[in-house]
Amino acid sequence: MKRKVPMFLKLKFLVVIFVFIAIKNYSQRIETNFNNNWNFILEDNPSFSKENFNDAAWKSLNVPHDWSFEKGVRKGGDQGQGGGYHDGGIGWYRKSFNVENKSLSNITYINFDGVYMNSEVWVNGNYLAKRPYGYISFRYDISKYLKEGENTIAVRVDNSLEPSARWYHPCGIYAAVTLIEVNPTHIKPNGIFVTTPKIESDKALVFIETEFEGDSNNLKYAVQLYSASGDLLTSAHKKIKLSKEKVGLIVDAPSLWSPDTPELYTAITQILDGKKVVDELKTTFGFKTVKWETKTGFWLNGENVKLKGVCEHWEGGPVGGAWTKPMLRWKLQSLKDMGINAIRPSHNPTPPMFYDICDEIGLLVMDEIFDGWHKKAPQDYGKQAFDAWWQRDVTEWITRDRNHASIFVWSLGNETHSPIGPELVKFGKSLDPTRLFTSGAGNPEDMDITGVNGGSETQSFIEGRTFDKPFISTEAPHTWQTRGYYRTQTWWRDNELPGTYPLPNLTEKEIFFYEGINPKNWRNRKQSFNSSYDNATVRVSARKYWEVMRDNPWHSGYFRWTGFDYYGEAGLVHGGLPFNLFMGGALDVAGFKKDLFYFYQSQWTTAPMVHMLPSWTHPRMKKGTVIPVWVYSNADEVELFLNGKSLGRDKPGTVWNEMQCEWMVPYEEGTIEAIAYIDGKEVKRTSFSTSKQPSKLKTSIQKLEAEDSFTTSYIITSEGLDEENNLYPYGENKVYYNIQGDVKTISMENGNPIDPTSRTKSDFRALFFGKTRLFLRELPNAKNASIITAAILGDKALYTSSKITIDVQQIEVLGKSEVADLEVLYTTNGDNPETNGRIYKGAFEISDNTTVKAIIKQHGKVVLTMSETFGKNEGLFWGDEHSKDMWIGRGVNISAEDGILEGDATVSKDAHRYKGSGFVRFDGKEGAITFYQENDGEEGDYSIRFRYMHNNEEELHTMKLYLNDEFVRTLEFKSTGGWEKEWKFMPAILRLKAGANNIRIETTGKSGPFIDELFID
Repeated sequence: MKRKVPMFLKLKFLVVIFVFIAIKNYSQRIETNFNNNWNFILEDNPSFSKENFNDAAWKSLNVPHDWSFEKGVRKGGDQGQGGGYHDGGIGWYRKSFNVENKSLSNITYINFDGVYMNSEVWVNGNYLAKRPYGYISFRYDISKYLKEGENTIAVRVDNSLEPSARWYHPCGIYAAVTLIEVNPTHIKPNGIFVTTPKIESDKALVFIETEFEGDSNNLKYAVQLYSASGDLLTSAHKKIKLSKEKVGLIVDAPSLWSPDTPELYTAITQILDGKKVVDELKTTFGFKTVKWETKTGFWLNGENVKLKGVCEHWEGGPVGGAWTKPMLRWKLQSLKDMGINAIRPSHNPTPPMFYDICDEIGLLVMDEIFDGWHKKAPQDYGKQAFDAWWQRDVTEWITRDRNHASIFVWSLGNETHSPIGPELVKFGKSLDPTRLFTSGAGNPEDMDITGVNGGSETQSFIEGRTFDKPFISTEAPHTWQTRGYYRTQTWWRDNELPGTYPLPNLTEKEIFFYEGINPKNWRNRKQSFNSSYDNATVRVSARKYWEVMRDNPWHSGYFRWTGFDYYGEAGLVHGGLPFNLFMGGALDVAGFKKDLFYFYQSQWTTAPMVHMLPSWTHPRMKKGTVIPVWVYSNADEVELFLNGKSLGRDKPGTVWNEMQCEWMVPYEEGTIEAIAYIDGKEVKRTSFSTSKQPSKLKTSIQKLEAEDSFTTSYIITSEGLDEENNLYPYGENKVYYNIQGDVKTISMENGNPIDPTSRTKSDFRALFFGKTRLFLRELPNAKNASIITAAILGDKALYTSSKITIDVQQIEVLGKSEVADLEVLYTTNGDNPETNGRIYKGAFEISDNTTVKAIIKQHGKVVLTMSETFGKNEGLFWGDEHSKDMWIGRGVNISAEDGILEGDATVSKDAHRYKGSGFVRFDGKEGAITFYQENDGEEGDYSIRFRYMHNNEEELHTMKLYLNDEFVRTLEFKSTGGWEKEWKFMPAILRLKAGANNIRIETTGKSGPFIDELFID
């Protein structure tokens, strides 16, 4: 097989390229996409590894694949609250492939970009090895096990020990797989290191160091350097004398890489036997200078630059962990469009395509490895494998990533402390001495740069600290927003912490009274949605922390937590089920932009923009209620109009609470409009009109082009509009999808943190505050695809109107599809519409507590079956100013049933007056409960209380109390006087460290009482 000439080489200098083609025709390196046609089963059996095992009954799929996301949320899911109640388990993958006889004399590697976790690989029944870490690339030389003809590879992935992370993690082969065939003499995997030790305006020095495998006697080492436009700039060659060789080259007038100008150069590295190419690799790199100063922060290419970054889990967004390159580019470009210039892949490395995209679009990367250097989650890498594996994983990580132009600093861990810190730094520098090292609040005394997570958000920290080395906020600020939800009263996650900046209420009394759940049914005070006014937080608002970072020269910048919402950590912030995701992003998991996105865009971008909040549809609000209307804009000034009347102009300020233009507007129905001006001329405008009930769907399609080995993806957006084409901002009707043709569903996502509908198995997803999305991926060799979308539309509570419409459309996605007439039949009395339905001809009226059923027929065949219930108790909860009074001033409470249970500890509901969804009992046996608490304040002493009950009057139930695996003391639980309803409290004092804490109680041979909750006061 002959390698194609890269497109960029065809641009110029045809004579040079002609010679180069003549050489390349002998190239021996063949890289084969190995993503497609795997068979999978979520079971475990040793026979699955055998060469001739019959796997025909297994599920056929293409990787990337994430079985945990595919299975979905389950009460009691293995990953617990941290993993958004998803499961783990053990799965197997098998794939057959053909090998030609001539390939048997070469070396063949199987390369995995990411498998979570504890993967084991067999080729033709021969065991290769195990790789515990789930966030690292790895490869095996499988040459000696191959044979001519059909071969088989089997992969076992073991996630039976859970939770293995403190947030959601994927399960399975979640990244690309490649088969690489090379000459026995070849460039060692990760064996190229490009450095640029001297960069000046007129010239730059480049060193390319290369390691070789195999017999390189009498062979040459050659390098050509190309510009981004494909110009051959310079070249060099030398005889290979050692297993590692280096050449130096000069580039004239180098173009510098930066987020604004992501200029990439290419080094073509070859092993030559005369003119024959024995092996060849292409490496992209960039020229940039990086300097850190204690007093002035971060400098890039001689300019003082503020790092405007986000933290981002690999799992943040609508695909779980199974990202394709088109979807990942969409995600990263969305963040770039917000104005960021940096990103922290927290808290583990990502597959290589992540860094490729960051190189190309211009995002600085703080590349990070390890959430911890010891156990943090009950069964994480820190516990299972760190001690034995960290050197191999750090080696793979740095040697794989160090040529990327985007990577500007290495981060060795997150919120961890250990004597091994200096050794990690020393070892890292042996692999890359050109970059500095930091961590997310781990061993700061050993790092080149002081990284601090949430503790850097407080006023006392900012105004009271001095540093003897450069500083960066590695995880700040922490603010929460639920798209479409507003409150004028400030909300603190764990009540207001000491030393924080003031964050006043916007109005004297609350004016908005809707919730996702009736507060009477909350399990704790965290189960509220979070306001989009930038007034729901741990310690500081997004606006204030941007001011803090901008105005303090020593503050290099920050990585906000987070860019996208993500699955998991649902109990930590949002109180647990039915919440199953984390709402700290500037975009939700569907990729819909929150108001916060536009705040950052107003501060960090220059193209004229204007964004207004909240909506102007408030059907239950008293006329004249004064609403804070905010406008984010980067224009000089903004004018606000209500029903055509000017309410005056305001200018975006530089002080945090003046960064938004603001008007206090008495509510009346109509149209509110904001017009932005620069130099007195209009540059942008936006408006809202009061919406009636939703009566039609608006569907739009975004195409994400195929890249590398990944097929095209599509984002299908559905919005609920009224008859005047206004978005109904409280829309929550289900949108049904029938998918036809050569596409596969990735997920359906709306951003709703409490929606229990399966994201991957259902045929519908409800609108969430008016919007939802369907994500599709083309199958290989796709030709045609279409979707049918349908919804039964109206106000769920029938408050604004009792009129119902049914909207159905067939939409072409790919190619040309037959568009057939669609027939709609419906009932309103509970009957089956297929047998007793009326033909839908137009809008109809219903009464309270009515279920509308409908079917959609195509060519006489039912393609969708729909149902929607309407009534005053349906949909969002609408309350009043006293609806949440019961939760005022309450501390943090963690339900025992949400903890990690060991031994014979079991969940029960067989008692009275318990809180939440149950309690934990031992029934005369032994066990333990582990509670997880993230301490957002400084390390210090905290009062805790266990709510418990038992009636063994003559007996003390003793339990040992541990904090972060260290014994604290023995607790003596006295009788409360009952086993049914007599709950009391067992107090204690614990010194919680900043960040993650595990609080564990275990029985001591005398069983234990009923345990209901842990309170932290």
